[in-house]
Amino acid sequence: MSNIASNLKFLRKKNNLTQQQFADLMEIKRASVGAYEEDRAEPKYELLKKIAEYYGLSMDELANDEINEKWKPVAKSDASNLRVLSVTVDAQDRENIELVPVKASAGYLNGYGDPEYVKELPKFSLPMFNQGTYRAFEIKGDSMLPLPSGSIVIGEYVEDWQDIKPGHTYVVISKDDGVVYKRIAFKYKDDKGLKLVSDNKVYEPYWVQPSDILEVWKAKAYISTEFPEPTAEPTMESLTAMMAQMQKTINSIVETKK
Repeated sequence: MSNIASNLKFLRKKNNLTQQQFADLMEIKRASVGAYEEDRAEPKYELLKKIAEYYGLSMDELANDEINEKWKPVAKSDASNLRVLSVTVDAQDRENIELVPVKASAGYLNGYGDPEYVKELPKFSLPMFNQGTYRAFEIKGDSMLPLPSGSIVIGEYVEDWQDIKPGHTYVVISKDDGVVYKRIAFKYKDDKGLKLVSDNKVYEPYWVQPSDILEVWKAKAYISTEFPEPTAEPTMESLTAMMAQMQKTINSIVETKK
């Protein structure tokens, strides 16, 4: 049994649309909207696809999920299950790079799949990024030094998490941690998710479970108003700390492989 009727009604009201307004958007009769919402009829394939695209959903989510205030899309690692991503385009139909500033990070967790939310984000374009889907995220904190807090990381959308490469840096969007910029320790694991590592070794690595991950973006460039300082000569104290951290990392890897 599908949830199309209840989902259509919920989504329409959430977007403050009357049945007539929704009907006008979909180029159908208002009576048809009432029939769909009262489960007296179901939209045909092409209309269902159009509605799903309007709300930034997959057809499977629109038909089968129970969409309400607590609902969030379930990220899937299977490449055959395509994720729905809302993007904006310029006058030449080229995708913009939307910017998610720190102050918008919390809202992004709820609005990342909402075309209306994404449309309101600041946007820009760069000539070297005219192929593919990119988004920019302002990072905060010192966990990824030498990148300073306030830097903007430009990431390329990763649709298949099996393509994530260990040792590379990514922006990971998760339910618990929000927007973080980290280095990935291992390939994505269906049973464990991703292990995130800070370049600042003061911070411990940690795992993000598959059900917690919302989006992953591969870091391609960054923008900063601060220029890097000259590299300081290593001291005996820093070398000792590095050796201790290396031993700790090796022990952790050995334990993981057991």
